[in-house]
Amino acid sequence: MTAPTSRDLTVTEVRLTPVLVADPPLLNTQGVHQPYTPRLIVEVVTADGTTGLGETYGDTKYLELARPLADTLVGHQVADLNRLFAAADQVAVDASRVFGQVDVGGLRGVQTADKLRLSVLSALEVACLDALGRSLGLPVHALLGGKVRDAVEYSAYLFYKRAGHPEGVAAERDDWGAALDPAGIVAQARTFTERYGFGSFKLKGGVFPPDEEIAAVRALAAAFPGHPLRLDPNGAWSVETSVKVAEELGDVLEYLEDPALGIPAMAEVAARTSVPLATNMCVTTFAEIKEAFGRDAVQVVLSDHHYWGGLRNTQHLAALCRTFGVGVSMHSNTHLGISLAAMTHVAATVPHLHHACDSHYPWQSEDVLTERLTFERGTVRVSDAPGLGVTLDRDRLAALHRRWLEDDGSLRDRDDAAAMRVTDPEWVTPAMPRW
Repeated sequence: MTAPTSRDLTVTEVRLTPVLVADPPLLNTQGVHQPYTPRLIVEVVTADGTTGLGETYGDTKYLELARPLADTLVGHQVADLNRLFAAADQVAVDASRVFGQVDVGGLRGVQTADKLRLSVLSALEVACLDALGRSLGLPVHALLGGKVRDAVEYSAYLFYKRAGHPEGVAAERDDWGAALDPAGIVAQARTFTERYGFGSFKLKGGVFPPDEEIAAVRALAAAFPGHPLRLDPNGAWSVETSVKVAEELGDVLEYLEDPALGIPAMAEVAARTSVPLATNMCVTTFAEIKEAFGRDAVQVVLSDHHYWGGLRNTQHLAALCRTFGVGVSMHSNTHLGISLAAMTHVAATVPHLHHACDSHYPWQSEDVLTERLTFERGTVRVSDAPGLGVTLDRDRLAALHRRWLEDDGSLRDRDDAAAMRVTDPEWVTPAMPRW
């Protein structure tokens, strides 16, 4: 028998490519999505020629942290992830002196440089795991201990939506149409079901007065009886409004996501309703878990490997949730196929994944992969191919990067309020609670 060939898995290069990706005019409590959203594509290259892929936010503050963090990888083994995180601590210390507190879009709230660091580290970790898996001939889920399911269920992510971006604004066309009332939301849900087979539905709320959003959820319940429904106003409501909505929709909601801002407000709402509360806003770091779980402020944590620092931290979070009897699922940002593949691999390894995961992916008409990931009956099959099981399309990557290079800088940071002011010059980010 021939001995296996030793491969040199030393990291020799880390490529960072910011891109702008088409995004439809989806509404939230902050405003509306811009025509293009920034993402960062990471490639980790090893001495044996293997390339691993990662993806994260592409806003300027992330890019400023990405290069010094990426440089800590070069010259080390691709599997040396613990060292990567330890070496990155000093980068975070240095960055905090520069950035301090930074606003990264409102829907995540004010973030520290350390939280930004974790979002960049998540892409580096995924890229390293992808490269390691490709070199060893193993899927990423095997590197995480093995899958416990062959497919991961996702939920249809419904948005109030304009028919298109404003006339005269450079943008890609979409075929979804407008959804500005209960009938429009139901029609959108039917399209999601017909195209992708989703069996559960999440509505992004905080856009219209609560009574209008209650009516939309009621219309969904009538159109899809027995299907799990969720409502997420991104903290736009007061405690009293949150309790009122929970009372109105308690018989149809699977959970209510971040109705109010902060752990104290969520704890008060939770004490006054039997509807489970979920969050991706008030529990986004391990340090926030003690207070949130101790006060029973949340019953479901929506993990996000971008927030938490990667796939292994996501597993740690899931284990803590299981220990304290808290449900777990996954939050989604405006992401491409690399992130969806990473989400699917780690979700496949979590034994107690209590709810279908969120995903914006059906809204994204563009990708950097040679083949888009597909949903079958609302699920994504877990790949057993080496690494993440996806292939980078360099032509598409170059085209989306060229769009970023040609931008005048106005789209390189996501700003939903600025996008809203294109049609409503008087728009300002609403004070919270909004209702």
